[in-house]
Amino acid sequence: MAVREIITVPDPRLKLVSKPVERVDDDLRELMDDMLQSMYAADGIGLAAIQVGEPKRVIVMDLAKADEPPQPRYFVNPVLSDPSDTLQPYEEGCLSVPTVFDEVERPDRIKIEYLDYDGQPREEIAEGMFAVCIQHEMDHLEGILFIDYLSRLKRQRAVARVKKLEKDKAREDAA
Repeated sequence: MAVREIITVPDPRLKLVSKPVERVDDDLRELMDDMLQSMYAADGIGLAAIQVGEPKRVIVMDLAKADEPPQPRYFVNPVLSDPSDTLQPYEEGCLSVPTVFDEVERPDRIKIEYLDYDGQPREEIAEGMFAVCIQHEMDHLEGILFIDYLSRLKRQRAVARVKKLEKDKAREDAA
């Protein structure tokens, strides 16, 4: 397992629509393991393959609380359906938009169908934080970032903030 670099805005790869996976094999499981390690290393709760530069319809997630053992989840070729009519605002953040948080409204309940780590078909209802997180990560597979739901001004400020962080980090690394 390896920790991969998580790409950040304004990298154009984040706008790519990810392609379906043909089969779950050892190479894909290695990618999912790497994604999970990368997500943990960045203190995240969800990560889409495109965020590590792989335009594949793959998501990893772990919503365990700090005092709970890890509960990794793997979603291959996920499909969402039957969103509830009830929208719930949540403050979202993103590993590809570090240090930026803002409120986004999403359906508070949604059905998800996917293949698991072993390639077995699964279906379940996502609610609460799980519903928010899976919708956020699904957006990544479509080339959408949570900041795309914000006003143009907030979006521009978010990108400028990330660029400044990257510039400051490059300066520190060079020193």
